[in-house]
Amino acid sequence: MTHVIYVLNGPNLNLLGSREPDTYGRHTLADVEAVCRDTAAGVGMAIEFRQTNSEGALIDLVHEAGARRAAGLVINAAGYTHTSVALHDALKAVALPTIEVHISNIFAREPFRHHSFVAPAATASLCGFGIDGYRLAILGLAARLKAKT
Repeated sequence: MTHVIYVLNGPNLNLLGSREPDTYGRHTLADVEAVCRDTAAGVGMAIEFRQTNSEGALIDLVHEAGARRAAGLVINAAGYTHTSVALHDALKAVALPTIEVHISNIFAREPFRHHSFVAPAATASLCGFGIDGYRLAILGLAARLKAKT
């Protein structure tokens, strides 16, 4: 059976490619999905790739990943990273290996972006690698899962 990794994307990431290209680059969310699918296939895994602008829907997707016993999560919670205690609680509740990803280096940006509610619930965090951070997250998660077996 192929292990499934949920790749979850939060608000405004549907605008990648046109939104603040100096910060986020010109790659689109479809480009991110292609990187994720190719990387997962290369390590014998599959992905569920989702994006939502709604905090509640993002939490529902975390719950779905837990209920479906996903192998793990890669999450770019975007703005909810810095605001959502409820998302933190959902990640802790499902207790799946989770990699937090940010396209930009959140620590080189505005001070309000320096705090993450996701990080304490995550296995690891990556930021500042552009969309390649998703590839690194999937490879890291796959290595961690392999090490446990």
